[in-house]
Formats: sequence, C-alpha cells, structure tokens
Amino acid sequence: MSTVLVIGYVWPEPNSSAAGKRMLQLLEYFTSSNYTVIFGTTAAPSVFASDLTELGISSVKIELNNSSFDTYIEELQPEIVLFDRFMMEEQFGWRVSKNSPNSIKILDTEDLHFLRNHREKEGNTVSSITNSELAKREVASIYRCDISLIISEIEMNLLKETFKVPENILLYIPFLFNNLTELEIELLPSFEKRQNFISIGNFKHKPNVDAVRFLKKDIWPIIRKTLPNAALQVYGAYPIASILQLNNSKENFHVKGRVENAEVVMRESRVSLAALRFGAGLKGKLTEAMLCGTPTVTTSLGAEGMQGGLPWNGFIENNPEGFAEAAIKLYTTKTLWQESQINGYQLINKRYNKEVYYTIMDNRLNKIKEKLTKHRENNFIGNMLMHHRLKSTQYLSKYIEVKTELENLKSSIDN
Repeated sequence: MSTVLVIGYVWPEPNSSAAGKRMLQLLEYFTSSNYTVIFGTTAAPSVFASDLTELGISSVKIELNNSSFDTYIEELQPEIVLFDRFMMEEQFGWRVSKNSPNSIKILDTEDLHFLRNHREKEGNTVSSITNSELAKREVASIYRCDISLIISEIEMNLLKETFKVPENILLYIPFLFNNLTELEIELLPSFEKRQNFISIGNFKHKPNVDAVRFLKKDIWPIIRKTLPNAALQVYGAYPIASILQLNNSKENFHVKGRVENAEVVMRESRVSLAALRFGAGLKGKLTEAMLCGTPTVTTSLGAEGMQGGLPWNGFIENNPEGFAEAAIKLYTTKTLWQESQINGYQLINKRYNKEVYYTIMDNRLNKIKEKLTKHRENNFIGNMLMHHRLKSTQYLSKYIEVKTELENLKSSIDN
C-alpha cells in the first residue's frame, strides 16, 4: 500500500469547525482509496480532536525547525504529502523536497487565507489584492506544490484570472458528502416539530464573531418585534468573552457555546441564520443546515460559490431589514419552508456528491503519478520559487534550530 503523510495545522476537530470536517473528508478519501495514512502535526493534542485510530490512521508528533523531521521523511518516503494550509508547506515543504523528492506534494488551502484577510480589511473589492503580502506567500505555496485543492469555484477563478496560476496545478474539490436518501430525508423532523432560530460557528474564526454581533445588534431586534416568543440559539466552539456577554434571556438571545453534536441542535431548529459579512471558501454551517433539512438565511458572501446556479435553501439577503424579513417569512410559512428544504437536499446531492469528486481526485493523481517529472518541468515558476525557498528557508530554519539547541544547552548548564 502507498503511504500518505498529512501534515496538519491542528488536530482535526469536526465538531468544532468546518476545517475539521474538511480534513476528515480528505482523510476518508485516502483511506477508502487504500492508502496507508499517517497524520503528523506540531500542534498540541486536543481533547476535542477525532480519534483517528478509528479510521485506521496513525499519528506522529513532528517539530518545527528540527532536523528530526528530515530523518523521518527520508525513511518514510511517502508517495504523497498533504499540507494542511499553506503555513505547513512553508515550514515543511522544502524538507520534503530535499529528503523525499519523489513525493507528490498536495496543498489543501481550506480557503484562501489572503482573500479572507483582504475582505476583513478592505471589503469585497479585489482591486489591490495582488499587493497583499499574504497573497504572495499563499500563491507562492500553491506554485511550489504539485497540486492544490481549492474548495470554491470563486477562488479557482480568482487564482486563474487575477494571479494567472496554471489550471493544471489546481483542482476544485468542495465539501464531500454522501447523497441524501429518501429514507434519511423522511426521518428528519417536520416543520411543526422544530422551533427557534440557530446560528453556529467556531469563534476562533473572525467572520463568525462578526456575524453574531451583526445578528445581535442589527437583525435580531427586528425579528423579535414580529416573533417575540421565538429564540435565537447561538452555538460555537471556543466562544470569547465579548460573545458570551451578548447572552440575554430577556431578549431570547441565548449564547450556548460549544455543542457536543451540532447535527442534533440543527435538526431541532426551524431556521438557520448566517449573517456573514466577510470570509472566504465554502461555509460548513450552511451545508450542515442543508443536510439537516434546515432552511437558511445568509448573505451573498455566505452563499458565495455554494449553489452553482441552483435555487438556494432559503434566502440570500445583505441588509438587516431584508435579512430579518426573510427569516420571519421562512419561520412562519410552511410551504416556503418546505420548498427551501427541498432546495437544500438538491444542492447537497448535485453539488457535493463525494463519489464524483473521488473519481476526479483519482484521475488527477494518477495522471500526475505517471508523469511527475514532466508535470514539474512544466511548472517553471514553481521550480524557481522552490529553488529560492530551499535556500532561504533552509538556512533560516537551521539557524533557529542551532539557536534553540544553544539555548537549551545554556539552560541545562545554568540548572
């Protein structure tokens, strides 16, 4: 069996974030394709992380700026190395290229970090995005890899059209789900058995923090005037103090924090609210709502890249008044709610069918394996960036490693 080494930014926490779910989906792809999968990370263990051994995946602790990784990767010689976000490629990509040069390097961008960062600071304009230092770092990382997985068609187009990244080193792979069956749909709670609104999202993610504040200040007061008995339940891992302080039982605005099983509370809710004003990638909270049969009101940015011309499972509104009015309509109109629910099922089955993308991944990887040398020769910019990255990062990393060893030695002598 061929080996895949995944270098994770953090331990996957599928109940905490969409990024955690995304990582598990990729791990399941490789295990189902009969790869031996090893998950390595520099991150500290998390009590909320998935038990990877249940998937037949072993794990290994790796260290930053430490030549022990060189020895490890040289002995392992994996067929594929998957970097979880560009920061991991920056840290370990040159070591992989030097010590296991025949390993296919895959970057999973999760979403384009530079795009999310740019939108937070500059809004939705992309006129100055090529001047971003973060964009230069992330696009360089994409060039240095043999293939990069892009989660959104919008981001695919941005990379191809604005940054002129060749399509042969990019691959559109969205969220990966099993098709919803009629039986699964029939078992979901009906309109009458659901109540209240829900908002959900990891609070380590700035767009989610902003969305909840937007809901509390501008949207929820309008909804409450019409639906005074309805509540908004706000869930999300790692809630910060300023979010917890928004809890107000008199206003039926309840900040719940982490939930053990997001699907359970999503199925119990009648309408999901995702008032996102910046961000990037695809929104896991929205596909989760679709899977649970829960119609959604979101913004145009929230729905970006998700529907592909198909009807949305609810409404897309950007201003507070329109957003609130749409939420009230969905909450009170059964026929509209049911139509929106069906739209969500169709989006899952037509846009995110994992079997379709498994085949696409298989075909692209097989093509690269057959002609890896030629594939790399055709990527001159990537080769050039790798050449200079190898020189600069290698010596910086070695400097840090030696410096750390000297500091540890001094500390042991002092003690």
